[in-house]
Formats: sequence, structure tokens, C-alpha cells
Amino acid sequence: MSFDDIFDASFRRVQVPSGKRVSFFEAFYRNFLMSSPQVRVLFRNTDMAVQRRMLKKSFFSLVSFYASGTVDDVLRKTAEMHSARQLNIDPYLYDLWLECLIDTVREYDPLFSDDVELAWRLILSSGITYMKFGYDHF
Repeated sequence: MSFDDIFDASFRRVQVPSGKRVSFFEAFYRNFLMSSPQVRVLFRNTDMAVQRRMLKKSFFSLVSFYASGTVDDVLRKTAEMHSARQLNIDPYLYDLWLECLIDTVREYDPLFSDDVELAWRLILSSGITYMKFGYDHF
């Protein structure tokens, strides 16, 4: 099974509702907000329902970037918005973002394994590199 297939299967599993558990992306933000006081400050006046919708769009843009090798408008605009000239989101926060996402996958995917973790990291890393690069270039 390819890492693409492993990622796709894992993503389907984390989306399956389970009892009274919150959605995957809501759980991710809970983990991300708890990860750092700086993150909590950045999101202190944020409508989190709107933020989760934006995350889903940018998440799929990261996956699309991996698959196509091209930057779509959502990813480009997100990188511009997060750059030093606009929201000034420090590049190291993307590493924290990814670690919190992996922790959430670990929590939500009953078949989590080293291969699942590696698949998520491989699929998302090129887009995260693009976001980091954009910090000083937009």
C-alpha cells in the first residue's frame, strides 16, 4: 500500500463520528490551543467555527499541493496572510501545528501506526514548507 493510500484510509477513519466525541478538526484545535500560550494568544478573539472551516479549506489545499505540485489560490492566500508582513505567524509554529495534528490523528485513528504517521507527515510536509517559505517572501 502506498503512503497516499495509507493517508487516504487514515483520513477516512478520523472523520468517522464516534459517540459524543468532537469532530477531528475540533479536537485538533483543542490540542493546538493547549500546546502553547502563544497559540492561545493568536486565537484569543477568533470565531473557532469559522476557523475550523478555514482550516478544512487550507488542509485540503496542503494535500492538493502534495498531489499536484501546484499552489492553489487558497494556499497562496493563506501563506500571504500568515507572512511576516501580515499576521506574522512564526514559521516554527507550523512544526507545532503538525505535531498537534499528528497527536490528533493518533487519538482518532484506531489503526494509527508508524506508517500512518509517516504518511501524514509526507503528504503535508511540502505544503508546510511552502507556508514557511512564504513567511519572508510575501
